[in-house]
Amino acid sequence: METIYLNKHYTLFYLLLAGLFCACSPKQQVAWTSTSPDSGFVEKLPVSFSDRKDSVNVTVFPDNYLQTIDGFGGCFNELGWTTLSALSEADRKAVVEDLFGETGMNFTYCRMPVGANDFARDWYSYNETANDFEMSHFSIDNDKETLIPFIHAAQQVNPKLRIWASPWSPPTWMKYNNNYACRPNPQVNELAGDPRTDLEGSNMFIQEPEYFKAYALYFRKFIEAYRKEGIDIEMIAPQNEFNSCQVFPSCTWTAAGLSTFIADYLGPQMKELGVRTMFGTMERGNHLLVDTIMQNNSGSFISEIGFQWAGKEAIAAIHSAYPDMKLMQSESECGNGQNTWEYCFYIWNLMKHYFSNGAASYMYWNISLDIHSENRWGWHQNSLISVDQENKTYRYNPEYYLMKHFSHFVKPGARRIVTEGDFGNMLAFSNPDQSIILIATNEEQTPRKLNIQLKDRVLSVTLDAQSINTFTINNYL
Repeated sequence: METIYLNKHYTLFYLLLAGLFCACSPKQQVAWTSTSPDSGFVEKLPVSFSDRKDSVNVTVFPDNYLQTIDGFGGCFNELGWTTLSALSEADRKAVVEDLFGETGMNFTYCRMPVGANDFARDWYSYNETANDFEMSHFSIDNDKETLIPFIHAAQQVNPKLRIWASPWSPPTWMKYNNNYACRPNPQVNELAGDPRTDLEGSNMFIQEPEYFKAYALYFRKFIEAYRKEGIDIEMIAPQNEFNSCQVFPSCTWTAAGLSTFIADYLGPQMKELGVRTMFGTMERGNHLLVDTIMQNNSGSFISEIGFQWAGKEAIAAIHSAYPDMKLMQSESECGNGQNTWEYCFYIWNLMKHYFSNGAASYMYWNISLDIHSENRWGWHQNSLISVDQENKTYRYNPEYYLMKHFSHFVKPGARRIVTEGDFGNMLAFSNPDQSIILIATNEEQTPRKLNIQLKDRVLSVTLDAQSINTFTINNYL
């Protein structure tokens, strides 16, 4: 009888404990990180779920998966490294650790140029010896001063860092105008002998087999030379912004010209090396340009499509037409160098647009620039970090914090998950460890109350004015 009595008490104890657990589980605490103009990446007091279901603004469906996220990153530009090199060794090391370390920005997937881009120190290619079709004079010596040290520093923090690359211009002798720019004179393109200032829809690259063959070899030499430096380039895009005729390094192509180059020359060379080929970067809203590639022999070599600038107008149609194709936002829009909070929210809306239309990764543009932010060709642009090279100081800009709200919390392999409701300023992800990440912004000048439903529970929060917020929900059942 005594044993039965004790068992009854133990049974009652466990029932009470279970009741307490059930009562407490809706109160599960949710970590909350917030950024506003007054404070960056601040850990606010945790918030809890409740059972209330009235006035729900947005519902999250944690089991309704969308695209898989590959990662976040920026571009390894020459001016990024020269500005960071102006800092003390300790500060530079701290910044790089923050950018590429798991406890900081956690960039895992980055871009680099093949030769000079518009944020290089000046024009260069890997072979400016005219008619060197065998690439005897190919050299990456210039990169050993800037890009390679930049990448090596990042690799020391994250040895698994992924990198893809694209040229802004081929060597000048491979182009009809024999110049790194498409339109050196903004008024008249004298070098091309063409009165037009815009050569979009034309091939600036010489459309002859020996030039195609040499250029594919150029890419191969690039991949092999970087491998010798311990840097594995996993994907190549044949041309940055192939429709854009610029005063800085650039080269227009037709989609048909790129299709020939990819199908018969570049694609086979890269496949032999185990390197993927991207189509892009697409900076126009004309989705038919992609069809020209994908519906010809070149399409068999394409593993990904990259979109930037006006390419955002084409990504929805491409995602619909090629639902299994990997899509990337390949270059964040650059602003005017003022690094304002208003522009930060513009970038937030771009990110929301790209991820809502199937993008699997997002590339910021300038990682670091001087406080005056001007490039070799007179263009001022935004950056994650601004460096005062004279005083050897630096500051993080608003878009640094925006990117960090994604890249720090949303891990490679995460899945975007569905949200519905009258609050549209939120994206939701499910990480490989099953944690749920909610990123929400309030662009208004006043605080904003928000009720978020997740299955049978509601998270009620008040977002600060002009704030970016990440909520991390662990062990959600």
